[in-house]
Amino acid sequence: MTMSQQQIPLSEFENTFARTTELSSCALGGQVVGVSDDFFAEAFHLLLVEPAPSLKGQFGPNGALFSGWESRRHNPAYDWCIIKLGTSGLIVGFDIDTAHFNGNEAPQVSVDALFSSSPEEPKNDNARWTEILPKANLGPSSRHLFKIPQTSSFSHVKLNMYPDGGIARFRVYGLVVPVHPTNLQATFDLAHVFAGGRVEFTSDQHFGVGSNLILPGRGKDMGDGWETKRSRRKDHKDWAIIRLGAPGVLEHAEIDTAHFKGNFPESCELHALYSLSDIDWQASHEDDQDWLTILPRSKLGPHRQHYFQLENVEGKIFTHVKVTIHPDGGIKRIRINGRKATTNSTNSASMSEGNLATPTLIPILPLTPEAFAPFGQVIQAYEDHAAAPKGIRITPANGGTASKFHKLSLLTSSYPVESGATSGISVYRCNPVEVGTDGTLGVQVLERHPFTNQAFIPTGRDQENLAYLVVVVKNGRDDRPDMQTLRAFVANASQGVVYEKGIWHQPMTVLGKVTDFACVETQIGDGGKEDCEILELDPAGGLFRLKLTI
Repeated sequence: MTMSQQQIPLSEFENTFARTTELSSCALGGQVVGVSDDFFAEAFHLLLVEPAPSLKGQFGPNGALFSGWESRRHNPAYDWCIIKLGTSGLIVGFDIDTAHFNGNEAPQVSVDALFSSSPEEPKNDNARWTEILPKANLGPSSRHLFKIPQTSSFSHVKLNMYPDGGIARFRVYGLVVPVHPTNLQATFDLAHVFAGGRVEFTSDQHFGVGSNLILPGRGKDMGDGWETKRSRRKDHKDWAIIRLGAPGVLEHAEIDTAHFKGNFPESCELHALYSLSDIDWQASHEDDQDWLTILPRSKLGPHRQHYFQLENVEGKIFTHVKVTIHPDGGIKRIRINGRKATTNSTNSASMSEGNLATPTLIPILPLTPEAFAPFGQVIQAYEDHAAAPKGIRITPANGGTASKFHKLSLLTSSYPVESGATSGISVYRCNPVEVGTDGTLGVQVLERHPFTNQAFIPTGRDQENLAYLVVVVKNGRDDRPDMQTLRAFVANASQGVVYEKGIWHQPMTVLGKVTDFACVETQIGDGGKEDCEILELDPAGGLFRLKLTI
């Protein structure tokens, strides 16, 4: 071991690798693309997320079973395994684990690396392999941490073991080479690991590590999300701090509780700040920084993707986002969508005072019960009953051939008794609206029903690929729409909506095809404003425009 390469104790793992990414993990798409020999145990095990379990006493056709890579005995040279990293990166170290290999562990290893953009995977004899970890000794059934000087960008590594034997896990740590859209106006996930996002701190990660939050995909089970231990104190909360892949203007967030059905957080909130400094989060108190609320505390539900439009983000640039969960629980992924900042300024104060043009685009996000809760209710069934919002009563019906989701919304009316208002069901046949070539459409008219709530449920005709918009605004102090609360959702054929009494909303707006809706409401029926008050907000539709995002 040279002076430039160091073997470090396990106690220094956090200090050494906490702000890096496991580039080789199969969760990032890392994969074995070549191996000299894996007769006893297949090499793909090297990249698994979970620690290697003991398989002592279990045997297969080739011998004892191990969770790791094990080759035949008596190799006169060495065995090798070529790994394509999940994403290109600057490598800073390795965790080479021989767990449960005792007497058959690999005695020594070295690591080579190269960069290749070719669709053809590199071979063992490629002349471009560069040694980045010289030959190092390994011991039985133990983890070995190696720190090396930061390399240039590599896409592949080759693990060599001398002369043969077994290795349980091989983890390559480094810094992601970010991938950003070339179109500077494009919206993308600024927190994503491939964009260079990093989870820099978590208050607790007892069951699942915080770095899982920014991985690609939605994972396979609860084990590849962020999960904290159960809290026993009143008003407890946990949080994770994410450094974005680039300073950006934020737009909307996705918080995914996939697979967390009985242990999802009750609610969450998001804060953001701008800082180009490296902050010691261990030493920094939670409230030491100038965090700005971009999502107030919002309810979460089990096993689904939640979409939220962000607040207080117009004309501001941020570098960090903090997700806080109440009181504890698990989140699978978080996506912070926005645009990469284009300003050359590095002054955080001037950036936060609105140097950028105030956006007029409102993102259209998938409809979820939690995000729509301030405006009304979502009417839908759930194939997985455990994914229904907490508190919904579900019982078998029709002799066991159906499931009944009870009272998803109640009818409400406050008409004067003498008004003669009655409840009923009407049908609206809605023609599709035209969406601009830029994927936007204007908000021109709003309406509200001051004395009743109103339900719309898609019905009849061809419902395949049906989509309609739900655009809502709270009433302001001046008894006009508070446009700061304007939200837009896209619903599908399996979802109905109930607008709460007095909520301003856009008339039913259908995309793509003629659609019928059953409408349940109470009304007088004389066409007066007691039934429906209409506001011509912006006939030209240029003041606020809705933007299709997903």
